[in-house]
Amino acid sequence: MKKVFIKGPITPQFISDAIEKHQTKHSIGAHNIFLGQVRADEIKNKTVAAIDFTCYEGMANPILEEIREKAFEKFNLTCMHIYHSLGTIKAGEICFFVFVSAKHSKDVYDATEFLVNTVKKKVPIFGKEIFEDESHQWKVNQ
Repeated sequence: MKKVFIKGPITPQFISDAIEKHQTKHSIGAHNIFLGQVRADEIKNKTVAAIDFTCYEGMANPILEEIREKAFEKFNLTCMHIYHSLGTIKAGEICFFVFVSAKHSKDVYDATEFLVNTVKKKVPIFGKEIFEDESHQWKVNQ
C-alpha cells in the first residue's frame, strides 16, 4: 500500500503533481478529488487556529488497506489515493486528500463519498483543536 500519512499540510504542489502523474494513463475518463481543509470554527467563543493530527499508523494502515480493497471491489476504479496530514495543520491548510480515477464519472463520485466517510468513521486519526489563545480540545469528527 502507498504511504497515506504526510507530515505537515498537503500542499497545492503535491496535489498538482498527483494530477499530473495521471495524464499518461489513457484508460481514465474521470477523476474526482476531495480536499479536507482545517476550518477556523468558533467554539465557545474561541476560534480554532489549527488542528494537531496524530495517528497510530500500525493500527491505521491495515484498516486503510481494507478500505482500499473494498473500494476496488465495490467500484470500477482505475486508481485511488488517500493522503492525510499528521502534525499541526493551520486553519486554511489542506489535511485530507482523496483522489479517485475511473473510466466513468459515476464511479468516481460514488467511490469518493464512500472513501471519505469510511476513513472518517473507521481510521484512528485523532485531531486536537488548538485555539487562538493556545488552549485545546480533542476534535469530534462529523
